[in-house]
Amino acid sequence: MVTMLVDDITLELRAGDGGRGAVAFNKVKLSRGPTGGDGGRGGSLYFEGVADLNGLASYAHRKEIRAESGKNGRGQFLDGRAGEDLVLPIPIGTSIINSQSGYVREMERVGQRILAAAGGMGGKGNFKFRSAINTSPQEYQEGLAGDHLTFNLKLKLIADIGLIGLPNAGKSSLINELTSAKSRVGAYAFTTLEPHLGSYYGLIIADIPGLIEGASAGKGLGVKFLQHIERTHTLFHLVSAESDDPVRDYRIIRKELKAYDESLMGKTEYVLLTKIDMISPEELKKKLAALKRSRIQVMPISVLDDNTLAPLKQLLNALKKEKMPSQ
Repeated sequence: MVTMLVDDITLELRAGDGGRGAVAFNKVKLSRGPTGGDGGRGGSLYFEGVADLNGLASYAHRKEIRAESGKNGRGQFLDGRAGEDLVLPIPIGTSIINSQSGYVREMERVGQRILAAAGGMGGKGNFKFRSAINTSPQEYQEGLAGDHLTFNLKLKLIADIGLIGLPNAGKSSLINELTSAKSRVGAYAFTTLEPHLGSYYGLIIADIPGLIEGASAGKGLGVKFLQHIERTHTLFHLVSAESDDPVRDYRIIRKELKAYDESLMGKTEYVLLTKIDMISPEELKKKLAALKRSRIQVMPISVLDDNTLAPLKQLLNALKKEKMPSQ
């Protein structure tokens, strides 16, 4: 079953209202004081960070989510039950944007909990209004309304390595080769039009769908996938050896990254010339020379040749050691 990655949703959240305070009196003769209990607090809504990177999908068809309101107070000093809180799991890497105020919070770690909408306080019952001059109070309070807020949730993938390049540069084949057989965590495929994730012994690798010229201006799937590169620590830039001009292809992607966010140019980048099994040794030599003349250092690879993948795996192991030095 193919699952679409949902990375941008809007949710309307309604916290529960507080319950009403009660007006009640003791029915026991000679002891007829006020006994009205307080209303219960309304339920609140929280966002909680989870590792499921497709966690926003569960909200795709839920435009409004309500928490339970508090129950009304009763006689005999019985306070109303508080409304049940709701915890909404969302993926780490999600920006939580308050649509009314524009305030932004980031979900940074698994288990982190952020209050989204607070439940209303319960109203006081008439027992709280008793006094020496008001022994039989009729006063009570209505519960306060819970927060009613709208949030825009935007997911930006957090990955150790992002695979970038033009369509058909060999990104999907490479991530499958690196993660399907040797990964401790299986690859997470969404669709060919969505990011793919995999783990190489704990290194999270994201296959960012093929960018095209004009992507930074919204052409094709454009900014939708450029934003996923922002939180990727290291870039593996794939250029196909089948291209008639690998230097041009490389520069197209670099231009789009710079146009979208110039800070992306400062990320560590390794360039891989892929599909070298598809061209002759003479043609490969010419293309490597052209890249070298343009001061583009490349690592030639083929997913069909383990010998060419060995240097790449050495690099991955070194990156892994930097991330997890004790392992």
